[in-house]
This record gives sequence, structure tokens and C-alpha cells, in this order.
Amino acid sequence: MHTVKLSTLKAGESAVIAALNAEADLYYRLAAMGFRVGKQIEIIRHARFSGPVHVRIGTTEVMLRLTEAQKIDVQVTTQ
Repeated sequence: MHTVKLSTLKAGESAVIAALNAEADLYYRLAAMGFRVGKQIEIIRHARFSGPVHVRIGTTEVMLRLTEAQKIDVQVTTQ
């Protein structure tokens, strides 16, 4: 497995969160929604024109700004 930014994954791809490289406020907000190191995450879709990224983590679906998704390192899992 190799580490990439969450924002680089394509729709339908899955990964495991490797690190959250965010400032304290964003880090705690993401953690409250279930974003933790070791959790499985799946990209559902990317909005057009550098819009938000729709992800599923556990049973929760979240829309993340592209800038927020760029602060999350993930390890791509092979399917």
C-alpha cells in the first residue's frame, strides 16, 4: 500500500486513513465525524469544478471541501 492524499482518489476507490494533517479545529471536527487513523473510507463522488468530495466512512456520508480532503493522508487498498 502507498500513501496519497484523499483528494486524489477517484469515485469508487477505498482507502484507510493514515494521517490527519489539519489544524486543531478541523482535526477535532473530523474526529467527531469518525475520521480516525485506521478507519476505512470510500469516495462516492467528486463535485465538478474543484467542488466538494462526497465520502463514506463507516455508515456516515460526508461532503468535504477539496482543501480539507487534501489534508487527509490515506493508504490505498487493493480491491
